[in-house]
Amino acid sequence: MASKSNIQCEIRHYKPEDEDAVVSLFRYGIMEHIYPAFFKAMSNPDHMGVTLSISMAGYVLGGSSYFMALLAGGAWAGLVYYCCYEIYDGYLRERLRTDMGDIQGHFLDRPDSCFWVAEAVVWGRPKVVGMVAVVGRRQEKERGDSANGGFDGGDGSYAELNWAIVSFPRRRQGLGTRLVQTALDFCQERGLDSVVLETSSAQTAALVLYRKLGFEHTFTHTNTHVHRWVTKLARVSVLRMEMVL
Repeated sequence: MASKSNIQCEIRHYKPEDEDAVVSLFRYGIMEHIYPAFFKAMSNPDHMGVTLSISMAGYVLGGSSYFMALLAGGAWAGLVYYCCYEIYDGYLRERLRTDMGDIQGHFLDRPDSCFWVAEAVVWGRPKVVGMVAVVGRRQEKERGDSANGGFDGGDGSYAELNWAIVSFPRRRQGLGTRLVQTALDFCQERGLDSVVLETSSAQTAALVLYRKLGFEHTFTHTNTHVHRWVTKLARVSVLRMEMVL
């Protein structure tokens, strides 16, 4: 059932004609985290110390040259930025190659999975301004494992919440909450036991939203699709959160 509010926004199931708009929104929603991740990494005391040391080395080796100090520090900052970029860009490419490359097959053709978009009227024309997806799992999930921060109990059925993304002009209007709640209601209707998600440490607004809705942080790891040293330099971690329904 479609859901509406006073901001003239409707949440409905994905349609094939939404593909271009959804891919564009997805690309924006992932890549926008590069700069927050970079600034967060560079503000870390360890990175600040490295930056200062490298700049000082450049100053000394360059014959007391402020230009060489700036160049050396900039090179280090550039490396950190590259690492942040590689994490999010690599994730984007992988998702577009797999599940986001076939939304109908991966989400809408499966009974315990679904994909929603939020549509608003912009300048008299409908426009996709938000999205969220869930993938239902009926096989056994490891639960009660203290190493993974899992919850005890339940029959193993759960859903993975993916990509609660809202376009920038529509944020702070409650749309993100509505999208996630739509997904949670669907999971309850399907009789799933819990909902899990993973988000990066740079996505602070998403973390606030998920905690507000009742998700609990259960586990943190740094296992990504890129080399370990890239993740380490970017200082990006992946937070696993879970809600029992």
